[in-house]
Order: sequence, then C-alpha cells, then structure tokens
Amino acid sequence: MNHVLLVDDDLDLCALLIAWLEQDGFRIETRHDTHSALQRLEQQPLPEAVVLDVMLPDGNGLELLRTLRAEHPSLPVLMLSARGEPTDRILGLELGADDYLSKPCDPRELTARLKAVLRRSQLAGSEQPEPPALLRYGDLEYSPARGTVILAGEEISLTLSEGKILEVLLSQPEEPIEKHELTERALERKLTLYDRSIDMHISNLRRKLGPNANGEPRIVSIRGRGYLYTGTPEH
Repeated sequence: MNHVLLVDDDLDLCALLIAWLEQDGFRIETRHDTHSALQRLEQQPLPEAVVLDVMLPDGNGLELLRTLRAEHPSLPVLMLSARGEPTDRILGLELGADDYLSKPCDPRELTARLKAVLRRSQLAGSEQPEPPALLRYGDLEYSPARGTVILAGEEISLTLSEGKILEVLLSQPEEPIEKHELTERALERKLTLYDRSIDMHISNLRRKLGPNANGEPRIVSIRGRGYLYTGTPEH
C-alpha cells in the first residue's frame, strides 16, 4: 500500500481524493497548510510521494516545493493548482515537480499519474541488475539507483523525472528521441496537446548539467523531432 501525503486546504476535495485513492490501494495522510506539512516531513518518516497544492493558507506551495527539492530531491512530488495558470505549471516544473495537474482534477487521472510516478520511484530504488549501476557517456556518470550524476568530480542530485529522462537519453546517445516517445518511456504517460512537462524537465537538466567541455550543449533540441544527448567521448 503506497503512502501518499496530500497537502491541500480544500477539505471537500481532500475527502473526495482520500475516498477515491484509498479504494485504489493508497494510504493517504493529509495536511492543510505549509507549516504542518513541514513539521510532519521533518519529524516522521517520509511518505512515498507528496501531492501538493499551489495555494495554501499560510504560504505558497511552490515555496514548500523548493524546500522539498533542496532537502529531498528524489521524493516524488505532484503539484495541484486551482488557478490553472500556465505560469504556475511552468514554475512548478522548473522547481522540480515531477508532474502537475490543474484543479478540479479527475481522480482517475490523479490515480494514473501517481501510479506512474511511484513505479518510476520504485524502479529507481530497486536492486535489480537492470538498469546498470552506472550509466556513462563522455565525462558524465549517472547512477539510476541514487538519482545522482557525477561531473568533474561533483555530485549533482536529480529529481525522479529528470533522472528517468536522462536515463532514456543515455540509452541511445547521439540519436534523437521524439518527444512523445520520451514522455511515454520516461514519464509513463502520453504526450498531450500543450503539455510542456518534458521541455521543462529538459530545461532543468540543462541547467544542472551545464554544457560539454567544448561549450556545446549536452542535450540538443531537434526541431520537429525531439531531443538527443551528445557528449565528447573520453579517450
């Protein structure tokens, strides 16, 4: 039974989502403001995922997301927003949310998104022989199990979604992967119209990894196709 922390001040919505998610096998714990959510996360074992509303009575959920990403980079976080503003979605993804839904959301869609992000999290933390302990290309080493990249001796933490996207790109470096395929393989869902999640996760990866030693980008956009990972092979 997957343990999920739901942080939202809409009590009616919480009751609806709890009823729906619990019948689908989730164990749901709720907090209704940023202060109590932070206390809970600091004082008790982490849940397996967090569903976080953007607008909370004592602060902005995006600030709580920023704190979560600094302290728990691999904890899956799915954002909710009643405003549905594109800027909220973009900022949430820029700050490292693994996924984003506008309210009112279809509980079935939330269930599907949660299951996908939890599958990715469980695979990343498993001790299966595949994927390999380290993925290497050029000067980059990536550990899927730890969700960390080593570059120039520096360890860089990736979110769950960033790590899965990098893993897919590294599976066929120097070859373009179409956005719809990258979305399905890395995020385990279909690419929908106006969905910029992949683009924002790629932007975050570029910022964290920086360019290759020759100044060229590591992740290249192929107009009308998708993305490819490129590097300077070490000799």
